[in-house]
Amino acid sequence: MDKRGREVLLLLVWGDLLINYVETMVVPAIPTIQSDFSVSSTLASWITSAFIIVGAVVSPIFGKLADMYGRKRMYLISLGGYLVAVALAGFSPSIYALIAARAIQGIGYGIFPVGLAIITDVLPPQDVATAQGLLSGSVGIGTALGLIVGSYIDQNFGWQYAFHTAFILSLLFFLLILTKLKDTGVRVKESIDYVGTTLLTVGMVLILVYITEGPSLGWLNAENLVLLTLGVLLVLVFIPVELRVREPLVDMNLMRIRNVMVANLVGVVSSIALMIMYFGIIYYAQLPPPFGLGLDIFSAGLTLAPATVVMFVVGPIVGKLTGDAGPKPLLVFGSLTSILGFILLMVNRGTSQALVEDVIVAGTGMISIIIPLINMIAVSLPETARGIGLGVNTLLRNLGASIGPVLATSIMSSYKDPYVLIVDNQFLISFYPGSEAFNVMFEVAVLVILVNLGISLLTRNYKLKGKGRNIVL
Repeated sequence: MDKRGREVLLLLVWGDLLINYVETMVVPAIPTIQSDFSVSSTLASWITSAFIIVGAVVSPIFGKLADMYGRKRMYLISLGGYLVAVALAGFSPSIYALIAARAIQGIGYGIFPVGLAIITDVLPPQDVATAQGLLSGSVGIGTALGLIVGSYIDQNFGWQYAFHTAFILSLLFFLLILTKLKDTGVRVKESIDYVGTTLLTVGMVLILVYITEGPSLGWLNAENLVLLTLGVLLVLVFIPVELRVREPLVDMNLMRIRNVMVANLVGVVSSIALMIMYFGIIYYAQLPPPFGLGLDIFSAGLTLAPATVVMFVVGPIVGKLTGDAGPKPLLVFGSLTSILGFILLMVNRGTSQALVEDVIVAGTGMISIIIPLINMIAVSLPETARGIGLGVNTLLRNLGASIGPVLATSIMSSYKDPYVLIVDNQFLISFYPGSEAFNVMFEVAVLVILVNLGISLLTRNYKLKGKGRNIVL
C-alpha cells in the first residue's frame, strides 16, 4: 500500500469512526430526552429510527450519484448535510425539531458506500480486502466509544452537549476531507432515474416505518398494514421499471450476478442476527437479578466494548484472509463461529465476564461475515457501478438491522415472568423478560445464521493474486 493509499484509508477510517461514535452517543441519552420533552417512549424511539430510515434509503442514491458525479463531491455533500443537522440537533426546541434534525443526519450515511467505493478505486486488489476490513472494524470502535463517552456526557453535561461536541468533530473532519481527499473513480455519464429513485425511496421508507411502528401500533393494525402494502407494491413496481429504463438507478442485470445476489441476501439475514445480539445483551445486562445482571447503562455498554475492540483487530485480518482464501471460507467460518457465540449466550451468561466472552465469540463471527460481503460487491461489479452496488448492499443490511430489534423486543414481550417486591407492607408485581425469553431470542439468532450459512454456500469463490488479477475458482 503506497503513501496515498494509506492517507486515504486513514481519512475514511476517521469518517466511519466519527459517524458511528456520534450515532451511538445518542442512544444513552434517549431516556433523558424523553423526560425533558415529556413525550412517550414510542415518540422518543424516532430519535434513532429517523436516522436509520433516511440513512437506509440514501445509501444507494448517494452510491449512484457518486458513480455519476464523482466520489469526493458526493462524500462532501453527504458529510455537509450531516454537519448541518448535528448543529441543529443540539439546539432543538422540541422533540419534533430533534427528530427532523435526526432525519437530515441520515444523509450522512451516504459516506459509507461512497467511502468503500473510494477505497476500491485507490488501492490495488490485494490490499482492498484488508482496508475494507479495517473500515468495517472501525465501526465497532466508534460504537464502543459512543456508548462509553455518550453515557458520561449525558450524565454530566446533558444530551445537548453530545451534539455540540459532535458538531466540532464533524466540522474538523469536513475541512480535512475538503483539503486532503482527491477525487477518484471513472464517472459514468447518465441521466438521473427520477422515477426509479422515487419508487425505491418512498417504498423503502414505508416498509421501514411499518417495521418501526409494528411493536407500538400492532402488526395487524389497519393503518400500519396500509404502509406495508403500499411500500411492498412500490418496491415491486420498481423492479420492472428498472428493467425497462435505459439508464436505471439500479441495473438489475448486475444485481443478478451470483456473488452480488449472495452478498445482498446474506447482508439482510446477518444484520438481523447482529441486532438480536446487541439488543439481547443490552437488555439482559440491565434487567434486575434474577432476570439479568442488574448493571447500569454505563456498565452495560462496557460489556460490549471489548467485543468491538476485538472486531477492530480481527477486521483487517479477515480482510487479508478474504483476499488470500476467498470469501466463501470466511462466510462459512463466520457463520459457524456466530452460531457458537449464540449457543454460549444461551448457556454461559451468569456474569458480566461470561457475557463479554460470549460476545467476543459472536462478534468475531459476525465481522467475519460482514467483511467478505463488501469485498464480493466491489470485486464483482465494474468500477462504474461500485457506488450503487455498495449502496444497495448498505440499504439491505439496514433493512435487516431494522428487523432484528423488532424480533428481539417481540420475543421479550411474549416471555415475561412476574417479579414481586414488598414495599411498605404492600406487594408490587412487575413483569420482566425471563430466562426463556433470552434463550428463545438466541435460538432464533442461531436459526437465522443457519439460513445465512445455507446462502453462503452458494458463493462462487475467488482469490486475489496480485494487482489487477481476479482468479475465480
